[in-house]
Amino acid sequence: MENYFNYYTEIEECFRRCRGTPTLLATIDWALIESWKEAGIPLEAILIGIERAFQKFSKRPKRFRKINGLAYCSQAILEAAAELNTALAESGAQVPGRPSAKAPFAAEEVRDYLNRNAEALEKASTSCRSNGQLVLADDLEEGAAAMRAILSQGEWAADLEDLEQHLSALEDKLTAAVTRAAPVELLANVRREVEQGLVSYRQKMTGPQIESLQRQFIKKRLFEHYAVPRLSLFYLD
Repeated sequence: MENYFNYYTEIEECFRRCRGTPTLLATIDWALIESWKEAGIPLEAILIGIERAFQKFSKRPKRFRKINGLAYCSQAILEAAAELNTALAESGAQVPGRPSAKAPFAAEEVRDYLNRNAEALEKASTSCRSNGQLVLADDLEEGAAAMRAILSQGEWAADLEDLEQHLSALEDKLTAAVTRAAPVELLANVRREVEQGLVSYRQKMTGPQIESLQRQFIKKRLFEHYAVPRLSLFYLD
């Protein structure tokens, strides 16, 4: 798969196509996709796994039921990833799904995206400052300044893979900032929500995979709570 930056879109479209009816992925599903990206599971393996899971499901007698989430596809995806890794190791080929030299969007789109995120961070900083969360406000303001610095340097246009690494590092810093700033009650509510969402996942995933999913879910909810934008180019639309 050449289009590395369409990781999320490709997965969502594949799931919708296989399901055969319009459906919105839940927060837990998006967190699951992020956990796959974090684990370095190739896009090709995920798409193959989703298709296999639906093919297997279609052979079951109770066809009036539907697959409602990506959790059902988890095992098939892990199997497809293992098969792909074995095949690549035997052939000596590289893992597909890495950033290609030509991105699926223009430089102007990337520039606008970076500007929007810088503005969103500045707005979130102002909101936190008005609510008395001064430390988080400073962290978000620093993040916005880092985004502005990236834009002013201009080198980002020549190497989007390097830009992605910088954005990921900055997003990691913001994740730590919002986690430190979150009050105990908010964290407790988010953890309860993630535990409820994981009910159907626990039997289909390993311990490390569940930990990654929990981490991504909490991050997603905290970013939403503080109106912090996702910075990765995966979210450019």
